[in-house]
Amino acid sequence: MGARRIFFYVQHLLGIGHLARASRIASALAARGFDVTVVTGGNPVPGFPGPDVKHVALPPVLAGDKGFSGLADSEGIPVSDAFKERRRDLLIEAFEACDPDIVIFEAFPFGRRQMRFELMPLLEVIEKKKPRPLVAASLRDILQERTKPGRAEETLDVVKAHFDLVLVHGDPAFARLEETYPYAAEIEGKIAYTGLVAGTAPEPPAERFDVLVSAGGGAVGKELIGAALQAAELLPQELQWCLVTGPNLPQDDYDAFAAAAAGSVQLFRFRKDFASLLSGARLSVSQAGYNTVCDIFRAGCASLLIPFVAGGETEQSTRAARLEKLGLAGVLPEAEVTPERLARDVSAMLARPRPSVPPLDLNGAIKTAEILERWSGR
Repeated sequence: MGARRIFFYVQHLLGIGHLARASRIASALAARGFDVTVVTGGNPVPGFPGPDVKHVALPPVLAGDKGFSGLADSEGIPVSDAFKERRRDLLIEAFEACDPDIVIFEAFPFGRRQMRFELMPLLEVIEKKKPRPLVAASLRDILQERTKPGRAEETLDVVKAHFDLVLVHGDPAFARLEETYPYAAEIEGKIAYTGLVAGTAPEPPAERFDVLVSAGGGAVGKELIGAALQAAELLPQELQWCLVTGPNLPQDDYDAFAAAAAGSVQLFRFRKDFASLLSGARLSVSQAGYNTVCDIFRAGCASLLIPFVAGGETEQSTRAARLEKLGLAGVLPEAEVTPERLARDVSAMLARPRPSVPPLDLNGAIKTAEILERWSGR
């Protein structure tokens, strides 16, 4: 009997957080002996999903705007019905070619509702498969609040009808699914907490900086990088700054920032050793995305979090508020980011003692593989 095959669907629309987390999990699954095929549906990102898995890249779609309203192709053109039908057919073809024992949907049906046009047909194909593969959802620990009536109930119906397992990538001591999803009790038997999907312990840093500013994927980080460049000029020049813009920052913006960076400020589009740099930094300034916070936990450095709130997003604000309450981070609202305010908050955070490492389970990738191994043996 060959290795059990996993078909892992992940769609990143704006940042790269979903792809990064799924890639960590996929690598852990491959290391456990699974034959993993990762299907991606966003713009390509160097280094993801990783060399130890098979990769199927669908024609990319992106969020139409920061509020995730509508879908656009890689040129920013709204996608047509014909485009969606082609993607749907390619996805089902990839599933049939893989013939998996396990199918993992990253975020769906708790998120990525925009992709129902291809995911609901895929679920229908899965239901007709004999033997039917195990179907699992892969979720971060804190979900986006749903404001439209009926959405939470719709998710519940899909989970009950099609999903065997809901993998919650969090430590229940920090966040539980029922706190952001009202019907968690109705699917309690399907929920498995994996711990947070953090990276492995970082290598010693090749460089050390006082302040490490990162903008995630870079699609929405222009204002933060611009404010950080000016804030650096307002603080003592002996402070060493590292600014990581993210791969999705438009090239013209990157070039303008590169021309402005000087002296104690170094600018990079991407750093493969980001987790290592965090371990050597005195302070991280970033959004409050899942993966960045996990990296900060691993590194044990101080953090100033600027939650992403465009389009009514609530997930990062919820995470940041919990961390601030635990004394593990400072919070600067996105609407209040100015060079002067950022400089003041950076100075205040640098004056605080280094936080203690939180007693949270950070081995979510490995535990996900262990859970799937047990479930697939049922």
